[in-house]
Amino acid sequence: MRHLSCWATVALQLLYHVGQATAATVPHHRNHTGGNTGIIAPKVFIISMFTPESEAWKTSMVESGTGNLSDIKIDVPGLSMLYPQVLCTADKSVCQVTAGESEINAAASTMALVLSDKFDLSQTYFVVGGIAGVNPKYSTLGGVALSRYVIQVALQYELDAREKPDNFSTGYFAYGTKGPNEYPTTSYGTEVFEVNDALRDAAYGFAQKAKLADSAAAAEYRAKYKEAGLVYVAATEGPSVVKCDTATSDVYYSGTLLSEAFETVSKVWTNGTGEYCMSAQEDNAVLEVLVRGAIQGLVDFGRVVVMRTGSDFDRPPPNVTAYQHLMADQNGFATACANLGKAGVEIVRGILQGWEHTFQKGIKPTNYIGDIFGSLGGQPDFGPGSQTNGTGYAAAPVQARAQMRTRGSRGASVVRRI
Repeated sequence: MRHLSCWATVALQLLYHVGQATAATVPHHRNHTGGNTGIIAPKVFIISMFTPESEAWKTSMVESGTGNLSDIKIDVPGLSMLYPQVLCTADKSVCQVTAGESEINAAASTMALVLSDKFDLSQTYFVVGGIAGVNPKYSTLGGVALSRYVIQVALQYELDAREKPDNFSTGYFAYGTKGPNEYPTTSYGTEVFEVNDALRDAAYGFAQKAKLADSAAAAEYRAKYKEAGLVYVAATEGPSVVKCDTATSDVYYSGTLLSEAFETVSKVWTNGTGEYCMSAQEDNAVLEVLVRGAIQGLVDFGRVVVMRTGSDFDRPPPNVTAYQHLMADQNGFATACANLGKAGVEIVRGILQGWEHTFQKGIKPTNYIGDIFGSLGGQPDFGPGSQTNGTGYAAAPVQARAQMRTRGSRGASVVRRI
């Protein structure tokens, strides 16, 4: 979810990138990690969504002495036309891709990266980081959240709220069901992802070292939530680092009713475990690609960190309409971008500094990791359980794979009218 005040900035950045598209790049044969293969094996790969986010990372990387992401530029076929290059530090330990906003852009760019023969990503840590809408029950403008779950909350049936049955709390209800707040009986496989909680804990510890930015203008908008009392007390405080989860939707929604509906969806679809606090447009798309890459041995899904920073509240304060709230400048955009870089670079530094002793071998997950199908093996702690009896897709017999395909398109009812 993006703050509306950023679009003028984005328009200017588009002009910048058009001019940069012909910038000097490093040919493939000059990229070395030690050997003569020309393949880069980054320790950390930052996935940004648009220019203000990527620039925040660059600034914090340089200011912290961690490296300059503009030192190496690599053309990668299939990346966004606006962001056609991967950027890396001079020692190639940290790289960054800007995937583009929304689920389709994010999926296409991440797939191009994972399938590129210019990188060995098998031991790489992915930090999926961007700004987001923020739930005032959990965090605030400029607040930083690290997620265990990402939930594709809008992947549902939808009725216009003006036409919903009187006993419906919302116009959204899951595929294969007959009303809100039920678990989907038909799954596409991208509804929920769970990442390595032990790694999240490590990232949380690193991010807490950051000196987060704030502004008087952001504090002024936060103060509007004081009237709501304890329920929104987190909204009234300054930025901090918290652990809670991310909702993905291409729709830039705003308002108490929609936000509370998706809050409930996040709980139901994670079997009561997930705590929705950030709303974004890309995370499920990125993680679906990383799951597919992990099935093929191209990436390690146990090395994924999801981080979001609050640029705007997802619902209004008391005595403000949803429309007024959406149109208002909440003054959180700049602070969110700054704190994305400030907290993010601490995670990057922690991984680099602990590489030899901890991160090269990896942090073993203590929880289930993967998608709703159990594609990587193990039993999901949400949803209907593994579709391959815990073996994972790569090890599943051909018959089990065929059953997965059937279940993925149809469940108790037909999703599409075909």
